[in-house]
Amino acid sequence: MPSLPLIYVFNDPDAMAPALADYVLSAQTAALQRHEAFKIGVSGGSLVANLNKALLGNPAVEWGKWHIFFADERLVPLEDPESNYGLLKSGLLDLLPEGTTQPIVHGIDYSLLEDATEAADGYEKELIKSFAAKDSVRLPAFDLLLLGCGPDGHTCSLFPGHELLREDIAWVAPIEDSPKPPPRRITLTLPVVTQSLRIAFVATGGSKASILKTVFEDPDSGLPCSLVNEGARGKVTWFVDSAAVEGVAVQKKEYKTPSL
Repeated sequence: MPSLPLIYVFNDPDAMAPALADYVLSAQTAALQRHEAFKIGVSGGSLVANLNKALLGNPAVEWGKWHIFFADERLVPLEDPESNYGLLKSGLLDLLPEGTTQPIVHGIDYSLLEDATEAADGYEKELIKSFAAKDSVRLPAFDLLLLGCGPDGHTCSLFPGHELLREDIAWVAPIEDSPKPPPRRITLTLPVVTQSLRIAFVATGGSKASILKTVFEDPDSGLPCSLVNEGARGKVTWFVDSAAVEGVAVQKKEYKTPSL
């Protein structure tokens, strides 16, 4: 199994959207051949805008068969601009054409915003209902995780040097001291992330070039994104624009729809 992730570089940012759409639809097709639902985990941030460009109005998206989970969530009200669910709702789901069968969205329990441990336990139970309702499983296996890369190399709410990177039992973990506000969050743990059948990172803009240089040129850096690359070897794909990898030693690859 190859150790390096696939890295697709787009000189024209607009060219990324159809490629990302092909990738997501390939994952959807593969998932629906295995079971009745497409179980996908997403992050927030700029990823939502990229999903909007890639998927909104695409007739091949079977929204009614999607089960959407969150790779991490900030413990804030849904209407707060920091809410990943709120961002996905306003930036994509609320814009689906009238009459579209809505996906099932698995959000956090908003009555538990003041207790990160209870919120994490509650969301883990939500995962158990979906992934282990019939059989006991050690870890859930998402059909696809769509992630971002922070300027410090964090992904989900797994931050460089944080003790949560060593969590290997819980599926969902609380974090009360996030170095990036808001401080109170929940996140999928690293073993759950790397168990996913497919993982795609989307990173754009020149502000990402410095950290991506470390991620790609120093894979032993211990950065969370690097740990995902290593732990999920052969399952990770990066979609980046040329600005994000300017000065970074990566081999540009031509995008082709993944084989099922």
